Amino acid sequence: MSLDVTLLTRERWPALEDLFGRAGASNGCWCMYWRIGPRYRDRPRAENKRDLRQLAGSEQPPGLLAFDGDLAVGWCELAPRADLEWLGHSRYLGPVDDLPVWSLPCFYVRRTHRGQGVMDALIEAAVPAAAVAGAPALEAYPIDIAVPAHTANLFPGVASAFARHGFRVVARRKPDRPVMRRDLSR
Repeated sequence: MSLDVTLLTRERWPALEDLFGRAGASNGCWCMYWRIGPRYRDRPRAENKRDLRQLAGSEQPPGLLAFDGDLAVGWCELAPRADLEWLGHSRYLGPVDDLPVWSLPCFYVRRTHRGQGVMDALIEAAVPAAAVAGAPALEAYPIDIAVPAHTANLFPGVASAFARHGFRVVARRKPDRPVMRRDLSR
């Protein structure tokens, strides 16, 4: 499958709305979890949606959309780690060092396109997008499905996919949740 991956902008917002559906992906999160933490559940979904839409209209788009023709089939959040305040509160995914890395904390793939390389295309496109924005490195917080009894919640991606794209483990504070990083300084 040939996919086009592009930044989420105000003009592409309708495609993201179609991808996420009325519920807003992940029970109304609208990709606010890493920005505001579990309180995203306490807010009306419309507020989460509004906040992501505002980010889509900002100078720094909040992520990438993958398209199969005109249909949005995948999404990943891509942002400076400093913008994702809740990552700093995570016991297992906290900062490894002081490097101002960018993060790829979550993905959403349309059900009809899962298992078809959408996440790989998003990871591949995120690397140059973060580099162009000046990121010295790109981090991810995937699930290591090779670890017995790993979580079944795969929204952060799968460790083997990141390894295929040159990410390496830089911390592992919980067996199934590595912090993986790709250096972009070269």
